[in-house]
Order: sequence, then structure tokens, then C-alpha cells
Amino acid sequence: MKKIEAIVRPEKLQEVKTALVNIGATGMTLEDVRGFGRQKGQTSTYRGISYTVEFLTKKRLVLVVPDDQLEKVIDTITTAAATGTIGDGKIFVSSVDQAIRIRTGETGDIAL
Repeated sequence: MKKIEAIVRPEKLQEVKTALVNIGATGMTLEDVRGFGRQKGQTSTYRGISYTVEFLTKKRLVLVVPDDQLEKVIDTITTAAATGTIGDGKIFVSSVDQAIRIRTGETGDIAL
């Protein structure tokens, strides 16, 4: 099993979620996050005054998927979240040793 953490633009969230549901991915967790990468924040002007927003608002989706679905989920997120400009986000993948469904005690892929 693999854990996928995808940091995406807030305006792309619905598009990413819909695309994931369409390929059968279930069990997503969503968090509001703030941070910066290469973009290093953003300069804006409000009522003639310039200011820098150092931490940009993003959305973090967390999914755990069976190994055989990994590439399909990554491709789906990449396609749905892309705008082609800096700040589109990142995807991180890590291994999951075990998953347990609390209600039934099921373990492994069937617990997902």
C-alpha cells in the first residue's frame, strides 16, 4: 500500500476530487494548509499598498491506495491539478506497512 499526499491549488480541488472519484479512488482526507516552495510567496497590492504573502493557501489531499492503483492515481492528480504555471503543487508518495479498519478489524488492502 502507498500513501499519497498531494498539495494542490484550492481552485483545482473539486476538479481533482471529481477525477479521483471517476477512477474509483475512495477514502480521501482533506486539509487546509499554507506554505511556500520555489514560488516563495506572492506580492499583492491592496488599496495602493504592496504587501507580501509569504505562505500561500493550498489544499492537501491524503489517500492510501493499493500498490496496483498508485500510477493511475498519480496520473489522475497530475492531470487534474495542472495549470502549467509555478505553484501547481507537489505529490509525495510513501509506503504504508499496514492499514486496519477499526469497525471490523479488517487489515491490509481490504481495510482501505
